[in-house]
Amino acid sequence: MNTILSQVTERIRERSAPLRGDYLARIAQLSHRQRGFERMGCANVAHAVAALPGDDKLRIVAEKAPHLGVVTAYNDVLSAHQPYEHYPGLIRAEAQRRGATVQVAGGVPAMCDGVTQGLPGMELSLFSRDTIAMSTAIALTHDVFDAALLLGICDKIVPGLLIGALHFGHLPCVFVPAGPMGTGISNADKAKVRELYAQGKVGRDELLASESAAYHGAGTCTFYGTANSNQMLLEAMGLHVPGSAFVHPHDPLREALTREAVGAALRISGRLPGQAARPIGHVVDERCIVNAMVALLATGGSTNHLIHWVAVARAAGILIDWSDFSALSAVVPLLARVYPNGSADVNQFQAAGGPGFVIRELLDAGLMHEDVLSVGGDSLRAYAFVPVAADAGGEVVREALPAASPDDGVVRTAAAPFSATGGLKLLAGNLGRAVIKISAVPEDRHVVEAPCRVFTTQEAMLAAFKAGELERDVVVVVRFQGPRANGMPELHKLTPPLAVLQGKGFKVALVTDGRMSGASGKVPAAIHVSPEALAGGPLARLRDGDPVRVDGIAGTLQALVADDEWNAREPATLTPAEAEVNAHGLGRELFAGLRRNVLSAEEGAVTWL
Repeated sequence: MNTILSQVTERIRERSAPLRGDYLARIAQLSHRQRGFERMGCANVAHAVAALPGDDKLRIVAEKAPHLGVVTAYNDVLSAHQPYEHYPGLIRAEAQRRGATVQVAGGVPAMCDGVTQGLPGMELSLFSRDTIAMSTAIALTHDVFDAALLLGICDKIVPGLLIGALHFGHLPCVFVPAGPMGTGISNADKAKVRELYAQGKVGRDELLASESAAYHGAGTCTFYGTANSNQMLLEAMGLHVPGSAFVHPHDPLREALTREAVGAALRISGRLPGQAARPIGHVVDERCIVNAMVALLATGGSTNHLIHWVAVARAAGILIDWSDFSALSAVVPLLARVYPNGSADVNQFQAAGGPGFVIRELLDAGLMHEDVLSVGGDSLRAYAFVPVAADAGGEVVREALPAASPDDGVVRTAAAPFSATGGLKLLAGNLGRAVIKISAVPEDRHVVEAPCRVFTTQEAMLAAFKAGELERDVVVVVRFQGPRANGMPELHKLTPPLAVLQGKGFKVALVTDGRMSGASGKVPAAIHVSPEALAGGPLARLRDGDPVRVDGIAGTLQALVADDEWNAREPATLTPAEAEVNAHGLGRELFAGLRRNVLSAEEGAVTWL
């Protein structure tokens, strides 16, 4: 086992001991109760089974068969979630075949960040995570289930479902993915058309045709953003059946994997002879969280997870912070290059070995904890294989992966990585603490020092770009974009104009207390700056023209202003009109309480504490 990995794990364990102890004690109390249908009053039971067929009522009440709950994030606005439309029927049929019963316990909201990018709806995106967690809790509060199947894939949905499930830590849970869409237009071609559109060189028709060729069918978007990073992390945590992350929705193997997920839920429910229950609160321990962090770093995954997995860990009584990510990043090699860290999409990643190859390499290098619980067995080693087919009986057949990747331009061994260190970097200085996805940035752009131009909205920055005001070396600062200010939206609309400026040879960088997600691209972006400007963070002290240094090598984020002058400055504030825009319209009023109560990005932007 790598020494740093062991030290970080132990540090997390010691820091979390009181909180984790209380959490496990609560799980123990709930685990020792009678089964739901035996514990409840007759009227409660009658309500719970009223709409079920008579045979299912008999199985539940008389035969005391295992009973599974399904929490689904289905809607057909999200391409990734559209395949879930028919999953409840498939799951129900498979459970009945195995002598069990199923009910859809509830649905959770699932917004598409691709639809809402740059629009007011994006200001609800981050808070939708905790709304999903609460919705998951409402579904599971029926409290009649022996285990749960969680149907979700995309950005805030998986963290929300996981946070909600961990607050029912006594309940065994299995996540059920649906897979990525087929490969469309290359990500490089898509990015090029966006840059041409930003320069006014192509029109809306050409842009729409390009985007429609990229996002063209059912399944997850194929770049390695937050949704696909979710799937990688769930594999590394052992919360999927092994190897199920990146199988296409219409591949026959997908149905077999979904059926296997039902079998896994029954096996860990504790309701089958000789099988002990495996609650999710026991599966997700300190080692499991560290494995997720390592998987993120080794694949150059989404920066959003430096927020989400802090919150996920907290839901399990575990305390992590960005310093833990930074310590691990120093020893975890970069084993994958998937767009925006390379040219490949997730289908090419899967063909090159995918999660199984990465997990095997990390285990063999002593960079993951192997001795962990999972829904696939008593070791993470089960996730170092790849599903290849279903046999005549419908059982999934898995094979060992080759020693070398079929495509070492996409996936490499730990002995010959793309980089000796991980894809994410912590920055700290007099502007606060931030993160940068350094693996996506060309090496000659790892350090940018230039005068800053300060904006309070992305619309103002786009207007300045169109007016030709940014044709120079510049650090673009977009502040008042944190969780308390306006819900911490993703600022992807900034990427094409910044990429245009960088392409012209200018040294450019972005600094913001907002988010850029897993699609931050090739422009150096110091994001998630904490504390945020509205909470008195130092970004509020910046003035146009201040020299700013973004140093992805030394790990610093610094305004090059004399200390006396810096400390004497009055922090800027939002105008009443700007605050009004952030607070009203398109449902934003409903989230006022979350904005008031939210913790910082480094604390997971948690709203329930």
